[in-house]
Amino acid sequence: MTNFEIVKKFSDNDAISEILRRALETLYLNTGIKGTDEPIGLQEGVSLLESTNLNLLGAAADELRKQSAGELVTFVVDRNINYTNICSSKCKFCAFYREPDAKDAYVLTIDDILAKIDEAVRLGATQILLQGGLNPDIPIDYYEEMLRQVKKRFNVQMHAFSPPEVVHISKLYGAGIKETISRLHDAGLDSIPGGGAEILDDRVRNSVSPNKIGWKKWQEVMLAAHSLGIPTTATMVFGHAETLKERVKHILRVRDMQEKYDGFTAFIPWSFQSENTQLSGTSTGVDYLKMVAVSRILLNGYIKNIQASWVTQGLSVAQVALNYGANDLGGTMIEENVVRAAGVPFHSKSIDEFVHIAKKMGRPVAKRDTLYNILERY
Repeated sequence: MTNFEIVKKFSDNDAISEILRRALETLYLNTGIKGTDEPIGLQEGVSLLESTNLNLLGAAADELRKQSAGELVTFVVDRNINYTNICSSKCKFCAFYREPDAKDAYVLTIDDILAKIDEAVRLGATQILLQGGLNPDIPIDYYEEMLRQVKKRFNVQMHAFSPPEVVHISKLYGAGIKETISRLHDAGLDSIPGGGAEILDDRVRNSVSPNKIGWKKWQEVMLAAHSLGIPTTATMVFGHAETLKERVKHILRVRDMQEKYDGFTAFIPWSFQSENTQLSGTSTGVDYLKMVAVSRILLNGYIKNIQASWVTQGLSVAQVALNYGANDLGGTMIEENVVRAAGVPFHSKSIDEFVHIAKKMGRPVAKRDTLYNILERY
């Protein structure tokens, strides 16, 4: 029995079955089901998250994944470099930031960053994810000179500066968002990570990160980048202070942005890790798999790649997520600091580990670059 047949036959709720049929029907016009251009909406998304039939959601999401992204499991070899942990935002969910006078506060020199990138490239990295705190004492020249030096020495994708950082840097420039992104791009910025999104709703943001940009400013940065032809990713951190409705609203807002320029390359839902933070975590592995599935269902036809988070969930759950709508394992992450600060044991993954879990599922697997171009198949 195919996933589509499972959705047609089984459901814990007729309304849920109908929502999933609507999500699938455009893929199966030859079945005689009348297609619709009406995407799944807010209340329907909430109903999906409220459903207790995880397997049904997974079957629908997996079928959508097959049709949109195929069977191929992908990953990138990368390093996550955090150039400073000093941050004026002081978000309640963050265990990484430090006050300027803290004993373990730091700012990496450009030479430090170059040394880390050199090591990563020697280990096969093609992507450098560069992010840091909103440090008011870093001069504007630091950002541009660092990018220039990297590009002068290495052939790597600089996937750098989340929207809050872009806004912070724009204030240092005394320039607008689009001009700031353009200047950084000229210096060597290739793409922008989706960090700082958390939940794209200002009720939640005012509660957990009152000193950080609102969701509309996050949107402004992303749309400005997309208008310049600069690709980005979109993320979501869930399981803290948000409601199910606000989770769905987040995904739909990302979907609305994607309709403008088609600039998001991937969507990455992360479950909140609460240790060493001021908040309590509320999500489980089941909740995570449900979020991955609903993300695929709501974003299918808009964003092709849904990334599984082995960093927060572990490799076993990430493997399961590949049957719940995800098609990508993210990066091997030669280095990661932010989630580790929240008490999550971290060990970078090898190519062999990613290849093993994909092959064990009978799925083809390939190394990609940041833009999802295939570099090597295994």
